[in-house]
Amino acid sequence: MTETSKGPAIVWFREDLRLEDNPALAAAAECPGGIIALYVLDEETEGLRSLGGASRWWLHHSLNALCGALRDKGVRLVLRRGKVTETVLDAAREAGAAQVHWNRRYSPGEIESDKAAKQALKDAGIETVSHPGNLLIEPWQIETGNGDPYKVFTPFWKAARQKGWRTDLIPAPKSLTCAAGDMDSEELEDWDLLPGAPEPDWAKEFGDIWQPGESGARERLKSFLDGGIDGYANLRDRPDRENTSRLSPHLRFGEITPHTIASAVSQARDAGDVSERDADKFLSEVGWREFSYNLLYNFPKLPQENLQSKFDGFPWKDDADGLKAWRKGMTGYPIVDAGMRELWRLGTMHNRVRMIVASFLIKDLMIHWREGEAWFWDTLVDADHANNAASWQWVAGSGADAAPFFRIFNPILQGEKHDPKGDYVRMFVPELAGLPDKYIHKPWEAPGDVLDKAGITLGQTYPQRIVDHAKARDRALSAFKSLGKGD
Repeated sequence: MTETSKGPAIVWFREDLRLEDNPALAAAAECPGGIIALYVLDEETEGLRSLGGASRWWLHHSLNALCGALRDKGVRLVLRRGKVTETVLDAAREAGAAQVHWNRRYSPGEIESDKAAKQALKDAGIETVSHPGNLLIEPWQIETGNGDPYKVFTPFWKAARQKGWRTDLIPAPKSLTCAAGDMDSEELEDWDLLPGAPEPDWAKEFGDIWQPGESGARERLKSFLDGGIDGYANLRDRPDRENTSRLSPHLRFGEITPHTIASAVSQARDAGDVSERDADKFLSEVGWREFSYNLLYNFPKLPQENLQSKFDGFPWKDDADGLKAWRKGMTGYPIVDAGMRELWRLGTMHNRVRMIVASFLIKDLMIHWREGEAWFWDTLVDADHANNAASWQWVAGSGADAAPFFRIFNPILQGEKHDPKGDYVRMFVPELAGLPDKYIHKPWEAPGDVLDKAGITLGQTYPQRIVDHAKARDRALSAFKSLGKGD
């Protein structure tokens, strides 16, 4: 053993801000020289996508929680800011580290960044070990019989379930030996991840529903399994109900693993505490995340380019006013506006409503799906490299296993079906609260006296529709047919 190999191990935290079921941490903890817990904020390396505002809010609180959890184990979290290759290498040299451990990431920029860091560390004589810690199955471990990546979800998920994944969860280390000594660490508050003056605190309500961090993730999972999952298969599309897990931001930042979730749900199903139908439907949503990452790994330009090239010639509209109205939740379509306002207020949006607002932007307004993907990236606390891009392309019809372009959501019918009494709309579009259920999703059809009684003046207290859906639908279908490949 060389002198260098006797040094400590660095565990480089990234999208795995947890102690439990953390392969990189568990491996680093075996190093006799102790560990250095390191997090690097990189907003400089080309190819790495900077976090949006809502994700930065989450990251601040998640790192704060991780600092506390590590402190309880006697370990400091060293915070550094800069280009990851140079910053990690500098930290490793400074500490005389023998090893650097991390859990893998899968976006193209992250893969290239990790390759560069690995080479730089290797050149410096420092061992690097990457671990599979954030997906059930690594993207290169599952492919069709022809050796191609899957482009359809159902056979992908069937193959994934047949292949199986590890079910032995890695416990958090009982004890850790800190080797950071007097290494310099930046202060989390100095990173300005939270909104601050002079801008308004747009995240002031986030804390009412979110508890970032590993303990918050565990509590969210427990609460879901204690009752929220009951009826999930039938009620998951109802934004007026509490039948979703809200685990996505915890997964996004690796505060909980899909293995932990799948294990807990499967155990509850096998014990008879959760119906098989509800459990399997929820697990398939975890599977969609896996599918999205499989797509991103195999088609790295997914966030920027149409997976189906026939959409490259689609005549998108440059509609700045329409985009602004959509972002602000002022389109005149209540279910759309409720979703966009929920997003702005709480950093999230119900999954069914995400599809509705995406369809409206792409097909009613004919604005490029990349504009919606970018807005979601900035405003969602669960803005995810793979899910975000794959889902927007799914709605656009340009992605893998996509809904056909001609399947255009009617925002009125979608509202009436999934928010039948208008409770969701009333929560986020309070100016419509006084409308009877009959008109809550189509206020323009309400008689004048009904509008007067509800205190509504269309065009003043609530906007007129910015497009007529029927006409917009016809326009979109005509544009699609102009591609010369109508279906």
